[in-house]
Amino acid sequence: MDLHGPLKKFFGFNKFKGLQEEVIKSIVSNKNTFVIMPTGGGKSLCYQLPALMKEGTAIVVSPLIALMKNQVDAIRGISENHGIAHVLNSSLNKTEVAQVKEDIANGITKLLYVAPESLIKEEYVTFLRTQKISFVAIDEAHCISEWGHDFRPEYRNLKHIIKAIDNVPVIGLTATATEKVQEDILKTLGITDANRFKASFNRANLFYEVRPKTKEVEKDIIRFVKQRMGKSGIIYCLSRKKVEEIAQILQVNGIKAVPYHAGLDAKTRVKHQDMFLMEDCDVVVATIAFGMGIDKPDVRFVIHHDIPKSLESYYQETGRAGRDDGEGYCLAFYAYKDIEKLEKFMASKPVAEQEIGHALLQEVVGYAETSMNRRKYLLHYFGEEFDEINGDGADMDDNSRNPKKKHEAKEDVVKLLKVVKLSLQQYKSKEVVNTLIGKENALLTSHKTHLQDYFGIGKDRSASYWMALLRQVLVVNYIRKEIEQYGVIKLTKEGEDYMNNPTSFMMTEDHSYSEENDNAIITNAKSSGGAADEKLVKLLKDLRKRVATKLGVPPFAVFQDPSLDDMALKYPCTLEELSKVHGVGEGKAKKFGKDFVTLIADYVEENDVLRPDDLIVKSTGMNSGLKLFIIQNTDKKLPLEDIAKSKGLKISELIKEMEAIIFSGTKLNIDYSLDDLLDEDQQEEIHEYFMEAETDKIQEALDEFDGDYDEEELRLMRIKFINEVGN
Repeated sequence: MDLHGPLKKFFGFNKFKGLQEEVIKSIVSNKNTFVIMPTGGGKSLCYQLPALMKEGTAIVVSPLIALMKNQVDAIRGISENHGIAHVLNSSLNKTEVAQVKEDIANGITKLLYVAPESLIKEEYVTFLRTQKISFVAIDEAHCISEWGHDFRPEYRNLKHIIKAIDNVPVIGLTATATEKVQEDILKTLGITDANRFKASFNRANLFYEVRPKTKEVEKDIIRFVKQRMGKSGIIYCLSRKKVEEIAQILQVNGIKAVPYHAGLDAKTRVKHQDMFLMEDCDVVVATIAFGMGIDKPDVRFVIHHDIPKSLESYYQETGRAGRDDGEGYCLAFYAYKDIEKLEKFMASKPVAEQEIGHALLQEVVGYAETSMNRRKYLLHYFGEEFDEINGDGADMDDNSRNPKKKHEAKEDVVKLLKVVKLSLQQYKSKEVVNTLIGKENALLTSHKTHLQDYFGIGKDRSASYWMALLRQVLVVNYIRKEIEQYGVIKLTKEGEDYMNNPTSFMMTEDHSYSEENDNAIITNAKSSGGAADEKLVKLLKDLRKRVATKLGVPPFAVFQDPSLDDMALKYPCTLEELSKVHGVGEGKAKKFGKDFVTLIADYVEENDVLRPDDLIVKSTGMNSGLKLFIIQNTDKKLPLEDIAKSKGLKISELIKEMEAIIFSGTKLNIDYSLDDLLDEDQQEEIHEYFMEAETDKIQEALDEFDGDYDEEELRLMRIKFINEVGN
């Protein structure tokens, strides 16, 4: 059967991509067919071409309205007949539905896209029963499986609905599926006899990197995006709130970014999606609600601000980069804290779902913490071998570019395999590790494992060491995870052979992403140009002292220490740049800034300092509304308790906001409030203390007054003092 004629006629292509030709032959011959093909591999052509060739209408079940619309438009573009493809979903009115039915009845419609919810409707089923249906294709078939990353309960029922319409071939298609999900799809659709086609999941042009997520993550993202100005990218966050925050921070820093999440109204979502497609913006910050219907070939980077819930999601989302085979950079920020947060969310789910969730999360942890070739790890998860020396894209990840230390672990591998075998291959990885380190728990005790002589044979090493080794042994196939009892570790034939005849096993040491490590990373980053310039700090302090003496105020009333540190990090040379420095606003910059920026500009020139333009990360005016509210209401002399209450703040939080206002040089008069708290003499006494003090630290003031005033009174007095003296 020659398919090249129709391919050229309908789509104008001269040759098929990958497995397309075999798949289409299977469908044209009326066989149940199951296709696993990564995003961008040309999945949709697999059912579009046979639908155009065969008699009757093909039903395509798809979960996403945006995606259907894109595909229908594309098919209409290759035919003079508008009715060749239709959508049947909740967005149509009665007249439109009638038109669709008429086109199907007249044999014009070749492809009918439906959402699973629409297919359930009695009136549609009754109508479709009377029509000639060529086949039913189920796109995004992983939605059927609870183990998939996008489970939709309404997909579970499809088998019965298809049977009710007609006994036609069923085509399942998915862009990502582990063996577990594949089995699930075939069973649930009732097509275990299907011809199966699986394309390689290797996207050789994508570069994978995982970085520790520190408090500086926003700065890291801005720096990363600024180095790629004008290129398209997607940043994924788990919560809508974080999406809004990051989008605003990017906008403030001169990056064209828009937010996208399910909380925005449909019109805004469409507008933002179009802006991205039409290149009116460079970056979309989104929850995973975004990207499904996006077919933008030149997305150059995908950043995960939060690590996803499964490796399938991660693969899907990173797969949106570099569809044109050009550069695609996939950067994920990882902290174990995020995993713990995701586990907390799961606590409310049914036990079975929790188990699935935990198992999937552990795979993500493994990927993030591993120090082996990330591509090899990822492909192994999808049941594909990868040669990390000669494979396509072998050096395209952070671990291969910066290899970790390795050490001989032959004896430990034997210990591990021995424990799996002797404990009768009944445990998941966590229990295998507990047995090795000799840590008792209810499950181990119930099987009397704690009484065996192999219990604790690995207690000289940590649990995380054994977990890392277990993952590496898994990837070389000495052990495997059972599909049916998900996660139970079984010994393979290769593992048996290894036990009988051990050879060298070089284990790579895993990354450690613990809290202590986070701090180590931050301090290292500082030494590479992220730290305040000590020499400049000293010059700035001397200048501050001179200015303070001249004005007769304490130095901290001019600029506080953190502000000087920040100046020595960002080297502001104009008043505008100075006003962006931590704790300095426009008011303060105007009042004291001139001498400071002159000093910094001279210093920069004399020492050939390379100014880090990208380091001036402006914070968003997230609180600017609140600031304005506080200033207006203190002007109206409203009681501070009332101001705090109306914004849901504690008094201490309100004081903190007021300090931020005052330290950045904006005036704020709270005399009326202090007059209720302290009499004239008390205020005088505290004012004099601050006038003479070396520092404005509240703790020192508390020690000095030894209980005469509480912290709140002293903080409010400090605000009044700076307001009068410093601003």
